[in-house]
Amino acid sequence: MSPPAAPCSEDRFRAPRAIFWTAFLVRVAYITLAHTYRVTAVNHHFEFAWETGRVAASVAGGHGYSSPFSGNTGPTAWMVPGFTLLLAAVFKVFGIYSALSAWVIMVVNSLFQALTVPLVFEMGARVAGRRTAIWAAWVWALYPGIMQYGVKWVWEMSLSTMLFAAVLVLGMRMRGTGAGAPEAHRARDWALFGLLWGAIAMTNPSLLLMAPVQGVWILAGLPQRKNLLKGAALALLAAAISGAVATPWVVRNWLVFHAFIPTRGNFGAEAAMAWAPESEGFPWGATVPTMEAAPEHQLYARMGERAYVRMRGQLAWKWARAYPAHFWKLAALRFYMFWASVPHTTGPAAAENVRETAHCFGSITGILGLLLALRRRLPAAGLFAWAVVLLPAIYYFIAAGSRFRNPLEPIFAILIVYLFQQAEGRWGFTLPGLRRLWPAG
Repeated sequence: MSPPAAPCSEDRFRAPRAIFWTAFLVRVAYITLAHTYRVTAVNHHFEFAWETGRVAASVAGGHGYSSPFSGNTGPTAWMVPGFTLLLAAVFKVFGIYSALSAWVIMVVNSLFQALTVPLVFEMGARVAGRRTAIWAAWVWALYPGIMQYGVKWVWEMSLSTMLFAAVLVLGMRMRGTGAGAPEAHRARDWALFGLLWGAIAMTNPSLLLMAPVQGVWILAGLPQRKNLLKGAALALLAAAISGAVATPWVVRNWLVFHAFIPTRGNFGAEAAMAWAPESEGFPWGATVPTMEAAPEHQLYARMGERAYVRMRGQLAWKWARAYPAHFWKLAALRFYMFWASVPHTTGPAAAENVRETAHCFGSITGILGLLLALRRRLPAAGLFAWAVVLLPAIYYFIAAGSRFRNPLEPIFAILIVYLFQQAEGRWGFTLPGLRRLWPAG
């Protein structure tokens, strides 16, 4: 009897379906049984997706892409349209601010998180082997700190994280990470690369900092000069396709605001909130008061969004120049809160302690795992390091929040598992049942 054939390359990187279905069904069950779809009606359901929900409600109600706060305040570029239009479609079919719409969009977010499972697995398998991949996929599937953004939050985190993980996996395939040698570069690979980055730009523009880094990383893996020139030409094709995805949004903003707004148009207002002399660094409260009777809201409505954001931006730069010590103190505080967690003033103290400890533990072990991966020259460790350095940078100066770390969680899931598996071998202990469930090799 001949021995079984060795698994092909694709099979080595394919996640068990049980992890995907467990991740998805657990989330749907939690949404349904815990009634997380019952969003409070305070301030006309503003906590149902906040500004994104307001714009989506406006689109679904036939009033166009407008009004990110209370009342009819006119056209907006406050939010990019990726997730907003998805929510508008849900509102259109299942009702604006209805409980059924909340349930549907949370299930969709849960599906995005479940679809991230095979991406986490493939990254883990290519970087550190199948044993690391299987545990990293289970961590992603069942860790409550990750699950919360699918089952409680109506926002873009689950979608943008899935897209970012997808483009990382695509880049690893194109470079041949974990597969011996770089794969042949095809125009369709680079076209998909451009499409994914275009979708990311319209979902979470802050992730774009990694686009040129990943492009250079892929090209650097090509062994021959001839291939390098061909790859560079294809990279330009990808950039053109990515720009084409964003073009309708840019054209719309030019026609509406007579200004070049490639992604979001609210930076000045966000900076004014973040850099104000009275700011304490905490991301509490809306940038613009949501109550129509508030003077700041009336000013926003009277001036129009573009003029208001420009005025607030000028004020922000004035404050930054006038109070440089305060500016850098707040940046340092936000750096701390990004990695150690933003303290909450509501909820049970014990639960808050657990949440902060878990977030901080994930940051510490994730970074230690990254340092170990860099020291041992694991494939793609350098790419992971660039992501950890670049992606949080904007938040140190604008706002801190646990959700902003979510795009890094697929990477951290892999690095944390890798760290503990290496500790297992170095220190001579075995996690209970670990080798029985997934033997090394």
